[in-house]
Amino acid sequence: MQAEDLVEDFGRSDAWYLVYSKPRQEERAWWNLDHQGYRCFLPMARFRRRRQRRYQTVVEPMFPRYLFIRLAAGVEDWSPIRSTTGVNGLVRFGTWPARVPDGLVETIRQRIEDGHCDLAPEPLQPGERVRVLDGPFQSYEGIFRALRSEERVMILLDVAGQHTTLTVSQHQVERA
Repeated sequence: MQAEDLVEDFGRSDAWYLVYSKPRQEERAWWNLDHQGYRCFLPMARFRRRRQRRYQTVVEPMFPRYLFIRLAAGVEDWSPIRSTTGVNGLVRFGTWPARVPDGLVETIRQRIEDGHCDLAPEPLQPGERVRVLDGPFQSYEGIFRALRSEERVMILLDVAGQHTTLTVSQHQVERA
């Protein structure tokens, strides 16, 4: 693609672009841009994070420090974006703002609406095969029996021909 094509494509119509925010200020940037009349999209997802020695499910931006903004080249004034609280600026390739395909943004929107942006693992069900990730039984496979507490699980292992019940942190096992 040549420079003339970029200029022509850039000025064609409105499109999605990427805004790079300041650290942990994606929501502040979204709020401030939205209140200035810009159409913005900040996809959020659920994640499992370790906080204060415990794992919790938290809702955070899907793409840390990035949000999408819909802009029309030559129609809207883009200059206030840089000085908006929470914003570092537009993501650029050289001098041109990085344009995001409409299909990508729509796919992300659809997945969120369908409830598919839960990035926390599904809870284990009794009878599922699991693999131990670390500790003395690392790489052993067993059967998930029960959730013992908020952080511990009970699994059934076959060790040297004997069935042994083992209780470990739920984060030490994964589906086999």
